[in-house]
Amino acid sequence: MLTIIDKYILKRYLGTFSVMLLLFAPIGIVIDVSEKVNKMLENKIPFPDIAFYYYNFTIYFINSLFPIFLFLSVIWFTSKLANNTEIIAILSSGISYTRFLRPYIIGATIVSLFVLLMGFFIVPAASEGYNNFRYTYLKGNGKELMRGENTNVYRQINDHDFIFVNSFNEESKTAFNFTLEHFEKEKLSYKITASRIKWDPKAKTYILYDYTKRTVGDLNDIIEKDPEKKIKFKFELADLTPVVYIAETLTLGKLIDFIEKERKRGSGNINTYLVVLYKKYSVPVSAFILTIIAVAVSSMKRRGGMGTNLAIGIAIAFSFVFFDKIFGTLAEKSTFSPLLAVWFPNIVFGILAVYLLRNAKR
Repeated sequence: MLTIIDKYILKRYLGTFSVMLLLFAPIGIVIDVSEKVNKMLENKIPFPDIAFYYYNFTIYFINSLFPIFLFLSVIWFTSKLANNTEIIAILSSGISYTRFLRPYIIGATIVSLFVLLMGFFIVPAASEGYNNFRYTYLKGNGKELMRGENTNVYRQINDHDFIFVNSFNEESKTAFNFTLEHFEKEKLSYKITASRIKWDPKAKTYILYDYTKRTVGDLNDIIEKDPEKKIKFKFELADLTPVVYIAETLTLGKLIDFIEKERKRGSGNINTYLVVLYKKYSVPVSAFILTIIAVAVSSMKRRGGMGTNLAIGIAIAFSFVFFDKIFGTLAEKSTFSPLLAVWFPNIVFGILAVYLLRNAKR
């Protein structure tokens, strides 16, 4: 059962966090508008597209900076409790420090569940809309950049087929220097090559130009040539060179399936996708760690008052985000374990939380 004190602290916890979001989200929008308004006017972007972009931007922005907002909100209202000697009164009444933390943990549970569900189902759609808008309207050659480095793409598309394409173009659905190799029992069965391959959306087939098929025989190879040939393949060119932010746009189930499919294809971006997957779980857990650190730092009345607590809180919050970004990038660009990289900030700050909590209890 929640006591009056529990309800009071929990209300302040959730209320301050909500106010923090409502305060900083408009600030983030204003800053973004000031940076991008010229580009928007130059490209004559329709207002409905801009409005939808800022809806997605708000969700993306809140999700990205969620640890900072939560940490600062807990620091803020706990410092006010300490300055008003409310915490001293609560602890003097016989309530232990661990019992005092109960409403904070309940609040962190509510927030973490909210963030977890958002990360599974809401944030992916927002991320897709946000990034599509940026790459379509705001970045020079954005539609090319969103595919990353697409030159010399060599992929395994199933257990038997390997494919190579060069210079994939998203707008024209065209790729150059196409090669498909089909293996049976680890032996090359046939090989298809073409100078250019293009997707025909009306016929739902691929058009191969300068088509050549070489079927490997026991004694002689059979060669078939055609200036232009239509063939149905069980793949899409877009699947071969997904957008650089594809993992961020997938819900949990689709992301797991996508990673498994990319493993079979021998993708070199598996670490990037795994970082996104593991963060869906690590970010909600950080709510508990940051809440404990914030309470331990701000529950003591200091000479500098709330300003000192906020200064300490801002330093710790940005250190957490710094560690999170650095190790996430390290995992994406190297052979460093994605699982360890994603959870390392939580481990380090979890140890810090235990240390600060022990000192606060004294």
